[in-house]
Amino acid sequence: MAGRRDYPDHRRALLLLWRSAEEPSPRSGLTVDRIVDAAIAIADADGLPALSMRRVAERLGVGAMSLYTYVPGKDELVILMVDRVYAELSTEHREDASWRERLEAIARERWTLYRRHPWLIDVPLTRPTVGPHAMDRYEHELRAVEGLGLDDLEMNAVIELISGHVEGMAGRAVEIRRDAERSGVSDDEWWYSVLPVLSTVMADRHYPVSARVGSTIGAPHQPTEYGFEFGLTRILDGIETLIRSRTSATDGSG
Repeated sequence: MAGRRDYPDHRRALLLLWRSAEEPSPRSGLTVDRIVDAAIAIADADGLPALSMRRVAERLGVGAMSLYTYVPGKDELVILMVDRVYAELSTEHREDASWRERLEAIARERWTLYRRHPWLIDVPLTRPTVGPHAMDRYEHELRAVEGLGLDDLEMNAVIELISGHVEGMAGRAVEIRRDAERSGVSDDEWWYSVLPVLSTVMADRHYPVSARVGSTIGAPHQPTEYGFEFGLTRILDGIETLIRSRTSATDGSG
């Protein structure tokens, strides 16, 4: 397992994530931070598949082999990149914000982060490697639901539920945009181009509910922002129901 290069070395990544301040190399001026910054710039511009140690080296004006003195490989570099962009998220709540407003702010910040760094959608799911910015984010998110009557497992589940919703809707938005860029045809243009064919092949079928709903939402394309907002509100409604049930059970009003 230790010799596999198709799987990150999480132990090495942890040491890099929690490293103390480092001095730049006297010859190349390289640091782990400079390498991570260059990698993020490449991924932001061209996507995660375009990222390679060679491209990072070219951007920094050094030989590719010199990078391996600082970072074991691309897998570990991606872990460092994820933790770095988590630093863009807030770690303080507004003092007068309700728990619901706090969770809304967390969700919208993460939504914006995915739009700013769409390559996050493509990061492979492996065992979590916990860096300082990831821990700051997790502590911040848990504090939003601390003291509401939820147990520890429920607090974590609330955060994962919201995170999963944001990631899912952000992924859909990213894929719609990528498909339009690859094809040169927007989602709306594609739908309108196939509608005449659909009308022909489905002429002998009857879909009254689909037709009504499609007309109502201005078919063919529903903005992903609507799905994000609708889902977030429904999730928060469900959490509120759970919190109220705990309060009722505690004070006997249930």
